[in-house]
Amino acid sequence: MSDTAPSATRRPSTFAQFKLLLAKDLRQEFRTREMLTSMGLYAFLVLIVLGAAFSQVNDLRAVADLAGGLVWVIIVFAALLGLGRAFSYEKEAGAMEGLLLAPVDRGAVYLAKFTSNLLFLGIVEVIVLPLFYFFFLTAAEPASTFFASMLPLVLGTVGISAVGTLLSTITAHARSRDVLLAVLFIPVLFPLLYSCVAATTAALAGTLELGGAFGIGVVGSLGYDIIFTAVSWLLYDYVVA
Repeated sequence: MSDTAPSATRRPSTFAQFKLLLAKDLRQEFRTREMLTSMGLYAFLVLIVLGAAFSQVNDLRAVADLAGGLVWVIIVFAALLGLGRAFSYEKEAGAMEGLLLAPVDRGAVYLAKFTSNLLFLGIVEVIVLPLFYFFFLTAAEPASTFFASMLPLVLGTVGISAVGTLLSTITAHARSRDVLLAVLFIPVLFPLLYSCVAATTAALAGTLELGGAFGIGVVGSLGYDIIFTAVSWLLYDYVVA
């Protein structure tokens, strides 16, 4: 009989934990499609309401000038609905408590949920934004800088997912979590929202001066993403403790 003690089970690395948790979220969502369906349907309904609200505006240039803000109205409301359901599976099955009892890096939990929220919101945007273009911008001649609007869209989506993941965790067990999430989310998101609307509007209008609204909006959005993603990741261990 060997006197050598059996080696302890090696703990998976943070990256391995991240991959496992992300794969779990993706499998769960693509099997049920509840979050994607509800976000996509809600974004489409907001799009219809905005279309009805602006149906009597005959000035195509005025609609084009407002398009940047309208895009972000749709994205923010769809994101709120999705983030409100981000931890619904964990809460209903009691899986969150079991996950926190396991020797899992809290940072990996945050990064996995942040990445899944980012992917789901991105999928909804890919579906809804072409419809937005069809509703609001087909009658107006697009600016030569139209595709530059993709940059603030990407930066804004990252920031929304980063902050929203932290706040949805904080409000997951609240009685009125949807209302509380909106109350916390909108004020914290306002600097990013303001920067993204300015940059998106400038791109759609064809004004991309480096020191203008587009440049300032992109720099502000990037700075917001870096700061708030890092802060959310660092604070997550205390939020779920």
